[in-house]
Amino acid sequence: MAGFKTIEGMDFAGKRVLLRADLNVPVQDGKVTDATRIERIVPSLREIIERGAAVVLLSHFGRPQGRAEPSMSLRPIAPVLAKALGLPVRFVATDWRDDGAARAAAATKPGQVLLLENTRFHPGEEDNDPLFAKLLAGLGDVFINDAFSAAHRAHASTEGIAHELPAAAGRSMQAELDALERALERPERPLAAIVGGAKISTKLDLLSNLAGKVDTLIIGGAMANTFLAAQGIDVGKSLCERDLLATARAVVDEANARNCRLILPSDAMLAAELKPGAASHVASVTSVRPDEMILDIGPQTIEAVASALDHAATLVWNGPFGAFEIEPFDRGTIAVARHAAARTGSGKLVSIAGGGDTVAALNRAGVVHEFTYVSTAGGAFLEWLEGKTLPGVKVLELKTV
Repeated sequence: MAGFKTIEGMDFAGKRVLLRADLNVPVQDGKVTDATRIERIVPSLREIIERGAAVVLLSHFGRPQGRAEPSMSLRPIAPVLAKALGLPVRFVATDWRDDGAARAAAATKPGQVLLLENTRFHPGEEDNDPLFAKLLAGLGDVFINDAFSAAHRAHASTEGIAHELPAAAGRSMQAELDALERALERPERPLAAIVGGAKISTKLDLLSNLAGKVDTLIIGGAMANTFLAAQGIDVGKSLCERDLLATARAVVDEANARNCRLILPSDAMLAAELKPGAASHVASVTSVRPDEMILDIGPQTIEAVASALDHAATLVWNGPFGAFEIEPFDRGTIAVARHAAARTGSGKLVSIAGGGDTVAALNRAGVVHEFTYVSTAGGAFLEWLEGKTLPGVKVLELKTV
């Protein structure tokens, strides 16, 4: 990966710093239910403030389609951010059609923090409109992007603005990029990857890229059913993309050609229905009845995955092994997560995980803080693993200050 500018050594004294965060956090009944993304920008904010700057925060929230939607306002975020930061955070509502944002930014003094309204209230945000990018750039002197999770979108507040101002990555973005580089570009080997989730169709590029980079590729979740079916195994009424059997076989061939060991489930937790407490049993994947579904991996597969991790030095994980939200189909994911966490804690494994379901599963296992790094990004994390260029990162690589 090319080098990228960070805030190290930048002069912030007396300047207004525009910091792009991802404050698109879960909100229910006007209350933030998960403040992880908010907490992750605090180190950048504190450092920039301590170095004499005023901070103007930019973020999107939801999909308001370029118009002001009160239900998608960032107003509820301000008090949560203020609590995490330990400083007042002023919120100013704007639909970006007047000079309200400019006046509020101009009035923000060093040591103060201003949170502006949802950037997606303006249609120019998602269109990466140069005029809107210039409007945003006019609010400050320096641009810092601390929103890796939005870096896969070439929007005005993530990519366009970086062409208008001196730009750099914030500490959260820097940590993310460093972790991903450590995982795929200069990993300690052997390198293992776990790819789970529902569908091969959403992770074709990921599987193809990883097959050429990792030493062991472990496939779980419902997508494993498609690989099993491609081998002629009857998976009953399990979720399975039968139109992609040839694609699954091609992935297997690609892995074999690149000397990548492929691990698929050998046994599974089976049930006739997916609901809490459903009658279930463990059986070989070759013994699935027509009325049954594969809903989790079984103990034999858990042991095989654990053994693979015992021989790995680095792990990249995206996607759960089973329907982890519902007991007892969370056992496989939890067992593997705890084993990976224990290996990490003993200094024997570098563990990098990401994706919404993956983070939720690690939280369920109680080990999200025991991995080397857990990304809160969804699409950006996935696209990075797929080997794609992220516009919000690329523009920082090219920018010189």
